[in-house]
Amino acid sequence: MVFILPLLIDLWEHHARTLVLAPSLIQLLAGWTVFLAGWLLFVITVNTFLRIGHGTIMPWDPTRKLVVAGVYRYVRNPMILGVLLLLAGEALLFASYGIAALALLFFVINSVYFINSEEPGLEKRFGAEYREYKHNVHMWIPRRKPWAPESAKND
Repeated sequence: MVFILPLLIDLWEHHARTLVLAPSLIQLLAGWTVFLAGWLLFVITVNTFLRIGHGTIMPWDPTRKLVVAGVYRYVRNPMILGVLLLLAGEALLFASYGIAALALLFFVINSVYFINSEEPGLEKRFGAEYREYKHNVHMWIPRRKPWAPESAKND
């Protein structure tokens, strides 16, 4: 989805003409930087999720342990932020308002989904541990310093 939809949007925006990258070197470099940062963040978060959570990112095989390590100590949804950065990088690379709109739509849909479905489910599964995490780590805006649960501070 992160690669196919933006390509289709770019082709649609430019009426199936040859794919043209960003019109300036600065925009090209910015696009690649943001894209690669998003890719790196996504790979790191999926790896952390699998390694520590003992499950997958798929709803039918959820994690068995709450993941509050690595980049998850800074922000609650770093995997989605990684995808948003991928889309933002593509929007810059292809100078595409359509891909930027897709990124915004992706953000809105995920915000609504997390608030109405995922977070209540996590509260059910992990109880007070998740509520403490939710209280201390923002959904989208990274903390300046990594958060550590009270239980880890007492060790």
